[in-house]
This record gives sequence, C-alpha cells and structure tokens, in this order.
Amino acid sequence: MKSSGFQLGMYNFGLHVAPYDAPEVQGFLRREPLNFAAAERASGFVARSGYEGEPGPKSWGIQVFPRFIEGSGHDSGPSSLSVWADIESLMAFSYAGVHAEALKNARNWNTRNDWPPLVLWWLEAGRRPDWEQAAERLEWLHDHGAGPRAFTFKQAYGPDGAPLEIDRDRVKALIEANAPGQSDLLEQLKHLPV
Repeated sequence: MKSSGFQLGMYNFGLHVAPYDAPEVQGFLRREPLNFAAAERASGFVARSGYEGEPGPKSWGIQVFPRFIEGSGHDSGPSSLSVWADIESLMAFSYAGVHAEALKNARNWNTRNDWPPLVLWWLEAGRRPDWEQAAERLEWLHDHGAGPRAFTFKQAYGPDGAPLEIDRDRVKALIEANAPGQSDLLEQLKHLPV
C-alpha cells in the first residue's frame, strides 16, 4: 500500500556473539556492503543513515543504542536505520535475495534476545529520523507492544493508525522486480564463508 505523504521508518538492533573484529562475526561484516548495495537497488528504498567516521552516507545524528545494550559487554551493536516508500517494499527486500541469506545465517553472528529485532513506524515524507528517535521507538515497542507508534511486520499499522493488511501479492511482485538487480550480489555471496 503506497500512502502518499508518508514513508516508513525502519530501525533494527542486535548484539554480536563476539567483538566486532572477532573471527566469529566476519561472515556478517563481509555481507554488510552487499546488503547495503541490495537495499539501495531495491524498489521503494528511499535512504539510509550512514555511520559516523565510516565511508558512505552521512549519519543521521549521533549513533546511540537502546538500553538493551547495557550490561552486554558491548559498546555498539549491529544496527541500521532506513526509510522506505512503504511496508511492502521493505518486506520484499528483507525476506528475499541478499538480505534473506543474511537472515538465514544471523544465528551464527548474533545473540538471541528478548527485545524485538526491529521496529517500524510512519513518518512524513521527506523527514529523516535520527538514531536516538529510532532507539526510543524500539524500546517503546518492547515495553508496550505493537501499535500505531511502533510496530512490526507481524502486527502492522497504517499511517492512519488502523491495523494494516500487508499486500502479499505486491510483496511477491516486488521480489521479482528486485531480483535482476541483485544477481551480481548473489553471485558474490556464493564465495563468502559464513
């Protein structure tokens, strides 16, 4: 469902099973540029925040993390912040192609957690959320459950605040439309160890 005047914010956060530079998480790090490239080529992708001090897009504010990082022994965790045209576009990217392969292997690199792995929310078209707002939305989702302010694919809401029925046929069509643009990235994945 394309909703004029609104776009979808997405934030995810997790923790690695080992420090960032440890051999156990190198499979994740090798895939990260391929996932970013696949997102940028995907139908409905609007923009993503970069990370302070790293090449790529500018960071949308100072990167902060949700309270779930406290006591973990980590000072950062894998996270991303992006904006999409609609929920179907994000779903098509997330569950097919390059990103689906990363999800399949995520248990090798990330800890199991009791907080939601991602949060979705609507924002006015053209607005960019910052890291602090995104972390707060994830905490809110954990504390209060899905609602119009913060939700998930499983329990989605529209910009009007009403429960949203995801158009699964459109998701399938977007997956097919995205596939040709990921073929070279998928070929690169074949040569990466987990």
